[in-house]
Amino acid sequence: MRIVFMGTPDFAVASLRRLVEDGHEIVGVFTQPDKPGNRRKLTAPPVKDYALSAGLPVFQPESMRGGEALSLLRSLSPELTVVAAYGQILPEDVLNVPTLGSVNVHASILPKYRGAAPINRAILDGETETGVTIMHMAKKLDAGDIISVRRTPIDPDEDAEQLFARLAELGAALLSETIPHIADGTAARTPQDDAQSTYAHMLSRELSPIDWNKPAETVVNQVRALVPWPCASMALDSKTAKVWHVQRGGRTGDAPGTLRAGKRGIECACGDGNSVLVTELQSEGGKRMAASAWLNGKRVAPGTVL
Repeated sequence: MRIVFMGTPDFAVASLRRLVEDGHEIVGVFTQPDKPGNRRKLTAPPVKDYALSAGLPVFQPESMRGGEALSLLRSLSPELTVVAAYGQILPEDVLNVPTLGSVNVHASILPKYRGAAPINRAILDGETETGVTIMHMAKKLDAGDIISVRRTPIDPDEDAEQLFARLAELGAALLSETIPHIADGTAARTPQDDAQSTYAHMLSRELSPIDWNKPAETVVNQVRALVPWPCASMALDSKTAKVWHVQRGGRTGDAPGTLRAGKRGIECACGDGNSVLVTELQSEGGKRMAASAWLNGKRVAPGTVL
C-alpha cells in the first residue's frame, strides 16, 4: 500500500519501522522541523533519523495548513496516511487526501485521554490499565471512529518512559494487524462516546513540585508519570532536586514533609501516614545519582532529619 507517515518522537518510530518491515511503499515521511539542542545545534526528530537511515523521503513543513503542504501531499498520491504523535493538528483537506483516509495510532483506550500526554496522565491518575487505539481521523482532536484497540495493564512500578516504549511496540503491532482490514474495506468504524471522553493536557513544570501532604501513592504516581520530563521535584539542602525514582515505604509517625536519611535513600513522610523512599535524584546543577550516594557525599548519618 502507498502510505504517507506522519510522526515525530521515538514513540512513532516503532510504527514507521513496522510499516517498512511489512513491505508497504512509504512515499513520504512528514515530521516536525529540527529543533535547537545543546549548544544551539539543530537536532533532528527520531522519526527523521530512522526515515533517512531507511532511505525514505522526509518532509518537515512548519505547518500542515495552507496550500503548499496540501499540494505536496497530493503529489505523493497516498492511499493511506498513518499518523503517530506527529505534533500538529491536521486540517480536514489534508485528512481527506488519501483514497482510504487517514488513521492515527493513539496511546490510550479512547475516548479516555484524548490529547497530547495520554501516557503520562494515565500514570498520574493512578490508572491500572491503558492501551493503544487505531482510529479514523476526524476534524475534532482524537475523536474519530475507532477501528481497533489493544489493552495492557500498567505495572505499579512502571514509569512513563518504560510505558512509552512498551506502548510504541504494542501500537506498531496493532497497526500491522489493522492495515489489511483498511485495505479490504472491513475495518470497523465504532463511534466514540463523547460523554465518556477525558483530555490529557500537555505536561508543564508546574506539575513538578511534590506536595508531601498528599497520599504516598499519589506521590509515587507523580514521580513515575513525570519521567523523563519535567520530573517531579523536592526541596533538598536549600535547593531544588529532581526526583527520578521512589519506592513505596511503610507507616510513619512523622509529620508530612519530614525527610529522614536512611541506608537506602531518603524516607519522606506523606499526608496519609505512609512514606515514600527517594532512591534516585539529581541535585540542582548536579548529576543524576542514587540517593544513598548523595547522602554519603554529605556524610549524613541514617535517621537524621534533613
